[in-house]
Amino acid sequence: MTCQETSSADRRSIDRRSLLKYSAATGAVLSVGVKSPAIAQTRAVKLGYVSPVTGPLAAFAEADNFILANFREATKAGLKIGNATVPVEVVVKDSQSNPNRAAEVAKDLIVQDKIDLMLVASTPETTNPVSTQCEIEEVPCISTVAPWQPWFIGRQANPAGGPPAWKGFNYTYHFFWGLEDVIAVFTNMWSQVATNKSVGGLFPNDGDGNAWGDKVVGFPPVLEKGGFKLTDPGRYQNLTDNFSAQIGAFKSANCEIITGVVLPPDFTTFWKQALQQGFKPKVASIGKAILFPVAVEALGKDGHNLSSEVWWSPSHPFKSSLSGMSAKDLAGAYEAATKKQWTQPIGFIHALCRGRRAQARSRPRPQSDRGDHRRDQSRYGRRQGGVERREPAALCRQERRQDPARRRPVAIQRRQVRYRDHRQPDGAGYPGGRPDGGHCLIAQRVDRPCCWKSRA
Repeated sequence: MTCQETSSADRRSIDRRSLLKYSAATGAVLSVGVKSPAIAQTRAVKLGYVSPVTGPLAAFAEADNFILANFREATKAGLKIGNATVPVEVVVKDSQSNPNRAAEVAKDLIVQDKIDLMLVASTPETTNPVSTQCEIEEVPCISTVAPWQPWFIGRQANPAGGPPAWKGFNYTYHFFWGLEDVIAVFTNMWSQVATNKSVGGLFPNDGDGNAWGDKVVGFPPVLEKGGFKLTDPGRYQNLTDNFSAQIGAFKSANCEIITGVVLPPDFTTFWKQALQQGFKPKVASIGKAILFPVAVEALGKDGHNLSSEVWWSPSHPFKSSLSGMSAKDLAGAYEAATKKQWTQPIGFIHALCRGRRAQARSRPRPQSDRGDHRRDQSRYGRRQGGVERREPAALCRQERRQDPARRRPVAIQRRQVRYRDHRQPDGAGYPGGRPDGGHCLIAQRVDRPCCWKSRA
């Protein structure tokens, strides 16, 4: 196999319409060389993939090898792009859980490996530097497994300027749920437990922590509206070994609920120190840290009765367009191959890698509307700030049923999820209510990212 260099002119020829027209290598959007026949006829389509294989975020990448092996097997005969079938090559890089390293390997993939499309996953510390590098180099990039707020707002030149100052991106795309979804999930769970509504916030000084603790788009305004009192002792540095200041502040405020978005090793440190110091809240709903079986197992008996969001599980009633496997089949295959329990990123990394046409899911936008989120306010439920607010096509089929059954998790004990029927009121989880006045389909299944749909 030979590789030919793609010129900057070729790359600039890929616009939003052509990128959205074909999804040959991801579950979101992809078009490689629509105006460059040489790519489709004479060389492989080269994909770059960046994730935190090592470091404190490594749990996010635990299933990467399994998913990538399945993708390579499914595409070993080539990939159909237009009327041609071309080979596919995937070049994988480890960000080492370091934003600077993520930017470096992204630049290497673009300049040295000359990739046609970048794929990146897992937390803003990985997705943001890679996406920014791709935007600079004018290389298409698809990212996932990071809430859209830190991905989109965190990359703005003036994040504090609000929507009037925010600009869309020309080459970088993202699919995942948002903070409004996880806030709705957590507050709904808390409302079922008798507490004093005093909440302690563990927000680190990183993309996730700054977004979760943000006074406009994060937890503070929604908690205040819901009658909760938030104690935020300030941003702490990741991988700290002493949480005495935070624990003291929570004890002083008599916090009976703890929430936050914490690295797995950091939450293990915090939780063990909290218990040692006699602080055991009634509810602990933690994002990131206890999403993974390996992280909960590290807590031993202290890992019981914790709660977290669940955005993918074997119970999701969908099939892959790449392999035809159901979510249950995919989780089962992972457990059989690795002898480990399934882990949430499996579904989204598979969606990132799967081949699928997306014409039915894509709504063409006028050329003058490229990158301007303010032109699409009437479709807020489908696009927000240049970010596609919907799941891959297969994950949205369920939402098109009339009056679907609504279920939501009410507790997670040792990774076991229980559900209860629930209907989410309009505007819940949003400061000031939903802009489009519709229902948030977080009410359908809050254990996965929401897909919005307005209803009369």
